[in-house]
Amino acid sequence: MYYFNYQEPLFRPPSEAHSLIFQITIGCSQNDCTFCGMYKKKHFKVRSGAEIVEEMRSMPLADRLMVQRVFLADGDALVYPQAGLLEILDQLATYFPNLTRVASYASPNSLTTKSVAQLKILREKKLRILYFGLESGDDQTLGLINKGFDSETMLSLCQKPQAAQIKLSVTAILGLAGRERSQEHAQATADWITRLSPEYFSLLTMFRRHNDAHFNLIEQLSNGEVVQEAFNIVRQLAPNKTILRSNHVSNILNLAGSYPKDRERIIAQVESCLREAKRDRAWYDLVPQYEETYF
Repeated sequence: MYYFNYQEPLFRPPSEAHSLIFQITIGCSQNDCTFCGMYKKKHFKVRSGAEIVEEMRSMPLADRLMVQRVFLADGDALVYPQAGLLEILDQLATYFPNLTRVASYASPNSLTTKSVAQLKILREKKLRILYFGLESGDDQTLGLINKGFDSETMLSLCQKPQAAQIKLSVTAILGLAGRERSQEHAQATADWITRLSPEYFSLLTMFRRHNDAHFNLIEQLSNGEVVQEAFNIVRQLAPNKTILRSNHVSNILNLAGSYPKDRERIIAQVESCLREAKRDRAWYDLVPQYEETYF
């Protein structure tokens, strides 16, 4: 839903397609990752609470009554100072009486700014889910992309919203490590997700979006190698209870199911795709060319 003059480009998770979006920050506070081209032409900025409340006030009452979900943008709105964020959540409750859930991206950097006690208060005010970009559980790959945090630190940070009973949706990227560390990337990512057992885990596939510098650092995987990497992840994945999704437009495989209930079915689906891919060597060896050029 669009009501305001957003500073483009605007990104949100697929599951927030029907949410009202408030851009409480502009850009990403942690904007040095080499693989990510989402906010490269934005300078990070925290918008004033008064501006955001005025946007709420500007909406017709009939429209406000229809809103049940709100997504706070941009890249990691959780970094917003606690007092201001609490005020925004309070105002959302006032202006949107039928609101059931608020969501936001969360970077590792933004999670360092919030304690478990602070996160619990945010949850009480309907911040119920955070979207977290792990990218990889492999520290060498994390160093390559300049993530700024190692896997153990990110695991510890993600345990804070878990302790506050805020749901986590974690993403990792197929092909991120290139051919050289594909197996290490897959195994370490599966291990990390297994240890955390987030409510949701999503796979994306590495694609070009103003990130050519990263592609120059890796040997890009072919279609078949991307499927093989996905297979290596799903067969090693063993979380206590996690919903798996692979439904981004960049993905070769559309996967959906829950671990551990659907584990064997998901493994069989990817294994079947891998067998078919090996029968078509031209497709298997083809390097995917999906690209988004819009800033």
